[in-house]
Amino acid sequence: MSKASRPPALPASSPESRPPLRTAAEPALPDPDLERRLDRAGPAAARWRPLLADFARWVAEEVEPAGNHTHRHAPPVLESHDREGRLVNRIRHNPAWERVSREVYRRGVVALNYGADPAPYLVTFAMGYLLSQSSVSLHCPVTMSGAVAHVLARFAPTTLKERFLPELLRTDGGALSGGTWATELHGGSDIGGTTTVARSAGDHHRLSGLKWFASNADGGLALATARPVDDDGRSEPGTRGLGLYLVPLRLGDGRPNALRFRRLKDKLGTVGVPTAEVELDGAMAYEVAPPPDGFRLMMEALGFSRIHNAVAAAGLQRRAFAEALAYAEGRSAFGSALTGHPMVQEELLRMMVQAEAGAALAFEAASSFDAVDTAGVHAIDDADDPRRAWLRLATALAKYQTAEEAIAAARSAVEILGGNGYVHDYPTPRLLCDAQVLTVWEGPANVQALEVLRMLGNRYPGYAAFLARIERAIGAAPSRLGSLVAPIAALFADGREAVALVQRDPAEARRHARRLMALMADLLAAALLLEEATADLASGDGRKALVLRLFVEARLAPPPRRGILPGRGWTERRFAELVGYRPIQLEAADLA
Repeated sequence: MSKASRPPALPASSPESRPPLRTAAEPALPDPDLERRLDRAGPAAARWRPLLADFARWVAEEVEPAGNHTHRHAPPVLESHDREGRLVNRIRHNPAWERVSREVYRRGVVALNYGADPAPYLVTFAMGYLLSQSSVSLHCPVTMSGAVAHVLARFAPTTLKERFLPELLRTDGGALSGGTWATELHGGSDIGGTTTVARSAGDHHRLSGLKWFASNADGGLALATARPVDDDGRSEPGTRGLGLYLVPLRLGDGRPNALRFRRLKDKLGTVGVPTAEVELDGAMAYEVAPPPDGFRLMMEALGFSRIHNAVAAAGLQRRAFAEALAYAEGRSAFGSALTGHPMVQEELLRMMVQAEAGAALAFEAASSFDAVDTAGVHAIDDADDPRRAWLRLATALAKYQTAEEAIAAARSAVEILGGNGYVHDYPTPRLLCDAQVLTVWEGPANVQALEVLRMLGNRYPGYAAFLARIERAIGAAPSRLGSLVAPIAALFADGREAVALVQRDPAEARRHARRLMALMADLLAAALLLEEATADLASGDGRKALVLRLFVEARLAPPPRRGILPGRGWTERRFAELVGYRPIQLEAADLA
């Protein structure tokens, strides 16, 4: 991480225990925008801010060098046999990676959400946001571990939960981590075509099949979809015929389970997390849910992971912006600092604004997850609950837009650094490689668009919640923001017409689903920024109102003006305050 963008040094935590909550007098988060989000979320989230500040310090000082070393010089390797020719089937990691992999769980990135004094999930999603700024590779196992823990805690049979959940929640450095094994050779998103079979064997099952893209393959516990078959080999087709099973890597007596890593994937990015082809050869597994609930519970796990995907993408945008800004502030060209050139200013402002819009979307999904979990609205029993419908819609919109913009942000950072941005002396090549996977993990854009279409259907109340949220944001805005509310309201009207069109014609709905999703994501991001601007204006700070203005002009303005930011004088006058996250006293010209 460049010196100028590195979080300040914070006191190290005790290696023997989870970092304690600290007093307000100790160092704050190095990300003012995240700090304000926690404040707006209320005391339940804000009180964990000192812990997050300590976590941010650790990420910058420990995870960053370990992630860079692993990416460039020491990726995981598969050791199939030992020197005596015996099958060992293990994945080896370099010592620095092993160290941070143990430490992240010791710091409670999964365990904090459980126990006598659980943190809101917003807190651990925020930890993912910070973690991804240094290593998406380390964030990936954290994502799946949290998903496995969530499914076990909320939905698994009591005996299974009591046996295995504590292994994911350990904070002594010995926690197991999780995986979600659904992808097979025939395709990633078509889970209904699963060919892995499960045969009953008394108090457990035996799984046979090939999981084609199993990340964090050596974590210790994995949720796997499989199709139960009877004694004659018959099974029910499609997603209704799928059960969900927990597969331990090692059995209770320490012996390896009956599975084999065929090879590790040679990936474009996120090379620190091993992704394997896993051959299940009668592997022992425990039933979490029988058909038809197995598929729905795997979707519950993937829904959790999609929120982490969104916060990771938002975090990567933040890091890309920080690197570009730090470099531009310290680099001169044609007689002045790069930040003195109008085109560079505009590009940096676009990166900053989109990062804040992405964070607004991602943390909306995170907060919605807390609301659903606190209410005890379960995936199987209450699938049509309005809160769950809103969570699914917000998550799909956030996952789509943040992933798309993460790639754009990483590319912009490379361009601002120029040739330096293309070499591994700087983190920007790693950011660009890692960003691409965020569009693929947990369902690409077309899958998210189909999810949006489902939420617009008559069965689910997601669209009603969407309409109410936009209307509430517009209605609560002060008259001072009228010039920004007008284009949001105009796009809102256009969006309603577009939704009405696709609701009338299913064929057109499938054709235009992705475009409709993009429009709805922009509209929701604008509404969330409007809510933030309204809240901050009440305390006298107009900075977020200017962020909203830039977002509106870059994304919502009619085509002739879309993407054209305010004139040179305006951007030069407000640039330092905006990128420095300083409070701003609005003037009449700021919103003209």
